[in-house]
Amino acid sequence: MQQPGSIAMTDDLVAAFPHQLASDVRSVLAVMPAARIAPVSPFSVYVGDEAVAIPYRIYQDELPDDVVRDLTGVQQAILHCLYSRHSDGLVRQRHLEQIASFDEPWAVPFVVQLAGEYVLEILESIQHGLSDLPSKGSAQRLAYGDFIARNPAFFARTERRVVSYWSCYYRWKFPVFGTYPGCHLLELLRAAAIGRTGRAWPRHTPLD
Repeated sequence: MQQPGSIAMTDDLVAAFPHQLASDVRSVLAVMPAARIAPVSPFSVYVGDEAVAIPYRIYQDELPDDVVRDLTGVQQAILHCLYSRHSDGLVRQRHLEQIASFDEPWAVPFVVQLAGEYVLEILESIQHGLSDLPSKGSAQRLAYGDFIARNPAFFARTERRVVSYWSCYYRWKFPVFGTYPGCHLLELLRAAAIGRTGRAWPRHTPLD
């Protein structure tokens, strides 16, 4: 039996991906457990020329492995993107690790959003997954550079969040911002944007 509000919740999560993925997203949502709480605080970004609205948090329990294996490759990636927005930080990290090296443009905002959150291990997982980001001409560098070029305000907000969380939680361990893993990750992302646009990119972080 369909629970009250489930249709609206499905529509909200379908909107987190470009329209050509709607059928695959609905297939994923059909096997996900009902949420305890509706998705909250969506943030809007552009993937290519299309606006999407990605939830800040979702609250569904995780799926059994055998159910995940029955999904197609694209559907599994969609599922990992959605669970990277989970309210539990350990769940976010587990699913992030499945998409961090993925270079499909629609997965990029899920990874960049996590770069602006507070869990240090997640930052380290992102940097590990983005191993091709320094390589000029790589699909990963092109995808991230294009995303940042299309979403400069979102990236600026991400930079400020990285600085804020460093100052609040990690300054004792990394007294200089330049030694903080989040700083190195932002530099790689900024370089990708410069490579994509061919121009200097604004900085919203300390110089060192």
